Amino acid sequence: MDEPVSDPVSPPDLLAAIDGLFAPFNRSDAPGLVVGVAQHGKRLYGRGFGLASIEHGVVNSIKTRMRIGSTSKHFTCLALLLLAEEGKVDVDEGVRTYVPELPASLGDPTLRHLMSHRGGFHCYLDVGMLADGMAIKPVGDALASQARQSAVNFPVGERAIYNNGGFHLLSIVVDRQSGMPYERFLEERIFAPLGMIDTKSVPSDLEIHRGLATLYMALPGGGHRRGLFPSEEVRGEGAMISTVEDMLIWLAHLRRPDKVGSAKTWTQMTERPTMNNGFVSSYALGLMIETMRGVDVVHHAGGVMGGACQMLTVPDHALDIIIITNGAPANPVELAEKIVEAVLGDRVQPKAEAVKAADHQPLLGTFHSPQSGLVFKLSDEVGTLSLSVIGGPPTPMQKEDGALVLPFSKTAIGHFEIPLPVLAADAGPVDTLVIKDFGNEDRLERVPDAVADAAVVVEGIDGIYDSPDNDGYATLASGDPIRLVIKGQYGHSALKLTPLKEDLFTFGPDGGLIPLMGVVQLRRIGGKVSELVLNTGRTRGLRMHRR
Repeated sequence: MDEPVSDPVSPPDLLAAIDGLFAPFNRSDAPGLVVGVAQHGKRLYGRGFGLASIEHGVVNSIKTRMRIGSTSKHFTCLALLLLAEEGKVDVDEGVRTYVPELPASLGDPTLRHLMSHRGGFHCYLDVGMLADGMAIKPVGDALASQARQSAVNFPVGERAIYNNGGFHLLSIVVDRQSGMPYERFLEERIFAPLGMIDTKSVPSDLEIHRGLATLYMALPGGGHRRGLFPSEEVRGEGAMISTVEDMLIWLAHLRRPDKVGSAKTWTQMTERPTMNNGFVSSYALGLMIETMRGVDVVHHAGGVMGGACQMLTVPDHALDIIIITNGAPANPVELAEKIVEAVLGDRVQPKAEAVKAADHQPLLGTFHSPQSGLVFKLSDEVGTLSLSVIGGPPTPMQKEDGALVLPFSKTAIGHFEIPLPVLAADAGPVDTLVIKDFGNEDRLERVPDAVADAAVVVEGIDGIYDSPDNDGYATLASGDPIRLVIKGQYGHSALKLTPLKEDLFTFGPDGGLIPLMGVVQLRRIGGKVSELVLNTGRTRGLRMHRR
């Protein structure tokens, strides 16, 4: 492992405190992570933990290159704004101006809409994993997938859902309007001027690059397998590799940009966008702008198959943090917050108390929206009120201004608010629940605890269902469990269905390492299922018709 690298004025107790946060990952037999902390441009802390290569016993260091995943996204936005400075792109023009292959029926979000996840398109990665599982798809499939979609998640600008496909389209715009590949544009116009010599945009995990850590995914029975992303063309959505040293250079520039981009460009980068209804989002152009425990922060996380990242800066205190993992069982977002606390001390407000589930017993349970088809579950997780959206993991809620809130930064699939009702102390379970997503109201109905008779649930469901948006078909088969197998052009995914009530199921993976979770609603004609409607966190209203 690396010895801590610090500025001479770094207090020993601060170094010890940060060391303590990462002690569980200081191993010589498992993948790990790299950490960098700087303040006022001087490095306070830099260290690698665990192995960059289990096979060869190579340790992680501050010079180890790692994938930063979606932390790449704001570089894509900056690239487009640099082209806008030259008059080669108008970020308020519709994407079809630059990518006419997209069908007009899906609407025409602007580049700015796509840069803030407000475009509404289905995402090629989500759709592709549903159909092909972990099969690695060739170059060109991403655009083809986006072009064959027949529906959208929501009208342009209505709300936000994290969308990798939108950023892939933005990469194509950079290609076409700059006259060079997106990857080369980043290198020449951003990385080289800043001296980020170990940073590149790398489209495929099959490529080999000097000093690049191997990505590892933990196996359920112990051990690891390699993490390979199921695409050969990951681009502006999350393709960058970098080091702690390079990312600290970048964070210093992000706070005080003086080499790349005009003042107008950087104002746009951090301007929070407004939805159609006037709701102001926390997601700017590839950057999350929030207040965390009383201090303003700019940040963005990233995730890949076998790795995760958090980049965070506290501009008012000139504090910069980068954490990148290659398979350590670590949460970089939580660890970065702990570093902020360690460095800033009492300048950070105490953590808000968890919302107690006991105080909201009438709200506990599962709720379904007949309008949107979405399913929400409020649960008691070790005494804390948590919300699960569309079969996803339960996430603790926050209490803000008379509402229970799950912000976009926690889920990336919506900003959910539940207005708190006035309930009597002895009130029974509520039958209806209002949830607002970016201010858009949805009224849900409680799902009964008792599932309908099994014979009724499976009646008329067996069959083959064509799925043009997936470029494939699905087979639905009754049994224990009920199974939905979706077959695409390159592979398949197997899903296990669990009935909530008649014609409504949650689904999860039936084996495999991809956490595919969502909801399936069945439509019937004459007692026989005629259509399946799938909703996942990032793809809504995906329809499959009985053959």
